[in-house]
Amino acid sequence: MTDADEGTVEQEEHAEDRKARLEREHNELLQELRSLIPGAEVLFGFLLAVSFTNQFADLDDGQRYVYYATLVSTAVALVLYLAPASYHRLRFREGDKDYMLRKANREAIAGTVASSFALTGVLYLVTTFVFGTAEGIVVAIAFFAFTAWRWWSHALYRELRGQ
Repeated sequence: MTDADEGTVEQEEHAEDRKARLEREHNELLQELRSLIPGAEVLFGFLLAVSFTNQFADLDDGQRYVYYATLVSTAVALVLYLAPASYHRLRFREGDKDYMLRKANREAIAGTVASSFALTGVLYLVTTFVFGTAEGIVVAIAFFAFTAWRWWSHALYRELRGQ
């Protein structure tokens, strides 16, 4: 970032008072969580329903461990995605929004990590069930690499470059 860019950012930040900035950031966070939560909920419901099907008995021990890790990862993602709302309700009107936003940002990022494990696990399970273990491993590794590339690598790269 150049000195000119930093000056522009500072001017924009001064133009927006602290309370308005916190409200805007809170609304942005809520919109992002609204797009993440339904996907995690549907996946969690699917994983719960699968355990009650006849095909579930056909899973070998390795697949059962992956299934359980996938179920737990999905539950963890949901808890992390929903945590900001719980914190906000408990600390409503306590003047704690800045801390809540910082905490919620970390929880949303951690939730995407848990979601990436859950989605990878589901793809592994479906692929091993349809094609075999070797194919499941290849698909899981490729999918996780793709997810890491699309969800985190660009932002982390820019962070490392100071942009």
